[in-house]
Formats: sequence, C-alpha cells, structure tokens
Amino acid sequence: MPFELAVIDLDNTLYAADNGVFARMDKRMTAFVAKELEVEPEEADRLRVKYWKEYGTTLRGMMLHHGMEAEAFLHDVHDIDAHEILKPDPALDAALARLPGRKVIHTNGILEHAERILDILGVAHHFAAIYDIRFNNYIPKPDRETLAMLIRAEGCRPERTLVVDDMEDNLKIARELGCKTVWITQDTGGYWDYHLPSIHTLPDRLSGHRPG
Repeated sequence: MPFELAVIDLDNTLYAADNGVFARMDKRMTAFVAKELEVEPEEADRLRVKYWKEYGTTLRGMMLHHGMEAEAFLHDVHDIDAHEILKPDPALDAALARLPGRKVIHTNGILEHAERILDILGVAHHFAAIYDIRFNNYIPKPDRETLAMLIRAEGCRPERTLVVDDMEDNLKIARELGCKTVWITQDTGGYWDYHLPSIHTLPDRLSGHRPG
C-alpha cells in the first residue's frame, strides 16, 4: 500500500495501553479538576470522563464550561515520571525503521510529553515532526479540520496518508478525509484497512507478510 506520510498517535499506540501511563495521567487529571473546581474527587472524576467522552479531551470541556487556562493543566497532567514505567523498545525501533514514508506524531498530549516518551522508547529519530494539542488552538482529535491542516502542513494528500491510532473515532475522521487507516488494539470488531494488536507488526502487514 503506497503512502508518503504516516500520521501516528502516541499514547496507547506506540506502547501497550495497559502499562500504567494513562492511569497516572487520569489520576493527576482528576486531582487537578477537583482542585480547580473545588469539588470532591468523585465528582471530579465524573466530569473528567464526561468531558473526555463529549469533547475528545477533559481539557476541552474544562475550557468551554469553566474557562480554565490550558497550559497549567497540560503540564500538570503530563508530569507522570514515564521513565518509571516505559523502557527502550528495540523491536519498535526496528519496526519504525522498516516503515516507509515520512513519519509524524499526532497527539492530544503536549510536545514535551511526546518528546519524553519518544526518547524513553528510543525512537525519537524516526519522527520528522510532532503535532500536539496546541497545533489547532487546543482542539483535540477527532477533528476533521485539524487532521486536514496537518496533512496540508506536511505537503501531502489524504489519499497518500496512513493514519495509525488506537481510537476508532480518530480513524473515522481519517477515513472521511480519504486516508488509509490502522487500528492498534487488542479488541475485536470494527473495520479498518488494517487492524493490529501492536504497531510492531505494521511493516510486515503492509508488505503482505503475516508473521505468527
């Protein structure tokens, strides 16, 4: 499948979703919301999930409904000591080396978090750019115009773009634009161009090989 650009999600896509990174961020997010709104942790957690489901990120809901300033929230939530959880991944490094085309990160997190994660995994050198939540004024994925802006910024066309993500809502936007899609998940169901439990096997699937 020929493509020129691979737009790859960061968290829960480049590394396994069950390793604890997001659990730490969720905990910090709930604590921040509780402090900001002066509510009990249970109510803060309810709002965290509600806004995430409605707007794509808790941050977006907090900005729209409570006028919260974004940067303090973002830096606090992403201060998770990821080096305690993640480690270098030589197999991922090798897989990305075999993945053709220009590779960029598209994340609802911040640049600083993405840089830390990529450095810990040992794969930063594979990515030509990082597009974070600030790219389109804190509008999160899934957003059709944000992805279209990214592809235009890369000088590419949707039909020559491969989008790799663990969230189906993000892939729906990509498909609507005409991109090829890769769903990274242990779940079953859904229909995308590729459906893989790990990004590590993506180069083999693209080349037509299916290792056991």
